[in-house]
Amino acid sequence: MIARDSLTDRKLVDVIAKSKSRTKGLLLLGRRAAVCLVGLSLAGCTSSLDLFGSAEKIDRNISTGTVPGAPQHTGATLSDETTVRNAVTSADLERLGNASLPWANTATGSAGVVSQIREARNEGHICRDFMTTRHSYEGIAMFSGQACLTNSGDWMLTAFDRQ
Repeated sequence: MIARDSLTDRKLVDVIAKSKSRTKGLLLLGRRAAVCLVGLSLAGCTSSLDLFGSAEKIDRNISTGTVPGAPQHTGATLSDETTVRNAVTSADLERLGNASLPWANTATGSAGVVSQIREARNEGHICRDFMTTRHSYEGIAMFSGQACLTNSGDWMLTAFDRQ
Protein backbone atom coordinates (compact mmCIF):
# COMPACT_ATOMS: atom_id res chain seq x y z
CA MET A 1 0.00 0.00 0.00
CA ILE A 2 0.98 3.53 -0.59
CA ALA A 3 1.19 5.68 2.47
CA ARG A 4 -0.52 9.01 2.25
CA ASP A 5 0.11 12.08 4.18
CA SER A 6 -2.89 13.15 6.24
CA LEU A 7 -2.23 16.77 5.29
CA THR A 8 -2.47 15.88 1.63
CA ASP A 9 -5.70 13.99 2.25
CA ARG A 10 -7.19 17.02 4.02
CA LYS A 11 -6.23 19.32 1.13
CA LEU A 12 -7.74 16.92 -1.34
CA VAL A 13 -10.98 16.79 0.66
CA ASP A 14 -11.05 20.63 0.86
CA VAL A 15 -10.57 20.95 -2.90
CA ILE A 16 -13.39 18.46 -3.56
CA ALA A 17 -15.69 20.16 -1.01
CA LYS A 18 -15.01 23.63 -2.43
CA SER A 19 -15.62 22.54 -6.00
CA LYS A 20 -18.89 20.85 -4.97
CA SER A 21 -20.11 23.96 -3.13
CA ARG A 22 -19.27 26.17 -6.11
CA THR A 23 -21.06 23.76 -8.44
CA LYS A 24 -24.06 23.63 -6.11
CA GLY A 25 -24.19 27.44 -6.02
CA LEU A 26 -24.09 27.70 -9.79
CA LEU A 27 -26.71 24.98 -10.19
CA LEU A 28 -28.97 26.66 -7.64
CA LEU A 29 -28.55 30.03 -9.39
CA GLY A 30 -29.27 28.43 -12.78
CA ARG A 31 -32.42 26.76 -11.44
CA ARG A 32 -33.67 30.02 -9.94
CA ALA A 33 -33.05 31.84 -13.22
CA ALA A 34 -34.93 29.13 -15.16
CA VAL A 35 -37.88 29.29 -12.75
CA CYS A 36 -38.00 33.11 -13.10
CA LEU A 37 -37.91 32.91 -16.89
CA VAL A 38 -40.71 30.33 -16.97
CA GLY A 39 -42.75 32.41 -14.53
CA LEU A 40 -42.33 35.60 -16.53
CA SER A 41 -43.23 33.91 -19.80
CA LEU A 42 -46.36 32.39 -18.30
CA ALA A 43 -47.38 35.73 -16.80
CA GLY A 44 -47.99 37.03 -20.31
CA CYS A 45 -50.31 34.11 -21.04
CA THR A 46 -52.36 34.48 -17.87
CA SER A 47 -52.57 38.26 -17.67
CA SER A 48 -55.65 38.28 -19.88
CA LEU A 49 -57.54 35.81 -17.69
CA ASP A 50 -60.13 37.28 -15.36
CA LEU A 51 -59.71 34.92 -12.42
CA PHE A 52 -61.45 37.13 -9.86
CA GLY A 53 -64.17 38.73 -11.99
CA SER A 54 -62.66 42.19 -11.75
CA ALA A 55 -62.53 42.92 -15.47
CA GLU A 56 -65.34 44.80 -17.18
CA LYS A 57 -68.04 42.60 -18.62
CA ILE A 58 -67.80 42.11 -22.38
CA ASP A 59 -70.88 41.89 -24.55
CA ARG A 60 -70.20 38.76 -26.61
CA ASN A 61 -73.12 39.56 -28.95
CA ILE A 62 -71.24 42.43 -30.58
CA SER A 63 -69.37 41.47 -33.70
CA THR A 64 -66.82 43.49 -35.56
CA GLY A 65 -67.24 44.61 -39.11
CA THR A 66 -69.25 47.18 -40.90
CA VAL A 67 -72.26 48.73 -39.29
CA PRO A 68 -75.35 48.69 -41.48
CA GLY A 69 -76.80 52.09 -42.06
CA ALA A 70 -77.82 54.51 -44.73
CA PRO A 71 -75.88 53.90 -47.93
CA GLN A 72 -73.13 56.39 -48.41
CA HIS A 73 -73.25 58.08 -51.78
CA THR A 74 -69.69 58.77 -52.76
CA GLY A 75 -68.68 60.27 -56.07
CA ALA A 76 -67.85 56.79 -57.37
CA THR A 77 -71.25 55.42 -56.33
CA LEU A 78 -73.10 58.30 -57.96
CA SER A 79 -71.02 57.93 -61.10
CA ASP A 80 -71.85 54.20 -61.28
CA GLU A 81 -75.55 54.89 -60.68
CA THR A 82 -75.53 57.44 -63.51
CA THR A 83 -73.81 54.96 -65.83
CA VAL A 84 -76.37 52.23 -65.03
CA ARG A 85 -79.25 54.69 -65.47
CA ASN A 86 -77.94 55.75 -68.87
CA ALA A 87 -77.53 52.12 -69.99
CA VAL A 88 -81.02 51.14 -68.81
CA THR A 89 -82.80 54.18 -70.24
CA SER A 90 -81.02 54.18 -73.61
CA ALA A 91 -81.64 50.49 -74.27
CA ASP A 92 -84.00 49.57 -77.10
CA LEU A 93 -86.15 47.04 -75.24
CA GLU A 94 -87.66 45.56 -78.42
CA ARG A 95 -84.22 44.76 -79.85
CA LEU A 96 -82.79 43.72 -76.46
CA GLY A 97 -85.56 41.23 -75.66
CA ASN A 98 -84.44 38.97 -72.81
CA ALA A 99 -80.72 39.49 -73.46
CA SER A 100 -78.41 40.91 -70.81
CA LEU A 101 -77.09 44.44 -71.07
CA PRO A 102 -73.45 44.99 -70.03
CA TRP A 103 -72.28 48.34 -68.66
CA ALA A 104 -68.91 49.76 -67.66
CA ASN A 105 -67.79 52.97 -65.98
CA THR A 106 -64.27 53.94 -67.02
CA ALA A 107 -64.16 56.69 -64.41
CA THR A 108 -64.44 54.25 -61.48
CA GLY A 109 -63.38 50.96 -63.05
CA SER A 110 -66.73 49.39 -62.11
CA ALA A 111 -68.71 47.22 -64.50
CA GLY A 112 -71.76 45.02 -64.44
CA VAL A 113 -74.56 43.34 -66.31
CA VAL A 114 -78.21 44.36 -66.30
CA SER A 115 -80.09 41.07 -66.29
CA GLN A 116 -83.66 42.27 -66.76
CA ILE A 117 -85.43 45.48 -67.67
CA ARG A 118 -89.21 45.82 -67.39
CA GLU A 119 -91.00 48.96 -68.52
CA ALA A 120 -94.33 49.97 -66.95
CA ARG A 121 -96.42 53.02 -66.10
CA ASN A 122 -96.05 54.10 -62.50
CA GLU A 123 -98.31 56.93 -61.28
CA GLY A 124 -98.61 58.31 -64.80
CA HIS A 125 -94.86 58.11 -65.51
CA ILE A 126 -93.01 55.62 -67.63
CA CYS A 127 -90.59 53.69 -65.41
CA ARG A 128 -88.07 50.95 -66.03
CA ASP A 129 -87.40 48.44 -63.26
CA PHE A 130 -84.13 46.51 -63.52
CA MET A 131 -81.67 44.19 -61.80
CA THR A 132 -77.93 44.59 -62.22
CA THR A 133 -74.64 43.43 -60.86
CA ARG A 134 -71.82 45.78 -59.95
CA HIS A 135 -68.22 44.59 -60.01
CA SER A 136 -65.95 47.08 -58.25
CA TYR A 137 -62.93 47.21 -55.97
CA GLU A 138 -65.40 46.70 -53.09
CA GLY A 139 -66.48 43.34 -54.54
CA ILE A 140 -69.44 42.04 -56.50
CA ALA A 141 -72.96 43.07 -55.51
CA MET A 142 -76.48 42.78 -56.88
CA PHE A 143 -78.75 45.82 -57.13
CA SER A 144 -82.37 46.40 -57.99
CA GLY A 145 -83.31 49.77 -59.38
CA GLN A 146 -85.86 51.91 -61.06
CA ALA A 147 -85.53 54.83 -63.47
CA CYS A 148 -88.55 56.97 -64.32
CA LEU A 149 -89.18 59.55 -67.03
CA THR A 150 -89.87 62.98 -65.51
CA ASN A 151 -92.26 65.63 -66.86
CA SER A 152 -89.28 67.49 -68.35
CA GLY A 153 -88.32 64.44 -70.41
CA ASP A 154 -85.25 63.46 -68.35
CA TRP A 155 -84.75 60.05 -66.79
CA MET A 156 -84.34 60.04 -63.02
CA LEU A 157 -83.04 57.12 -60.97
CA THR A 158 -85.70 56.66 -58.26
CA ALA A 159 -84.29 53.49 -56.68
CA PHE A 160 -80.94 51.75 -56.61
CA ASP A 161 -80.87 49.29 -53.73
CA ARG A 162 -78.23 46.74 -52.89
CA GLN A 163 -79.70 43.27 -52.50
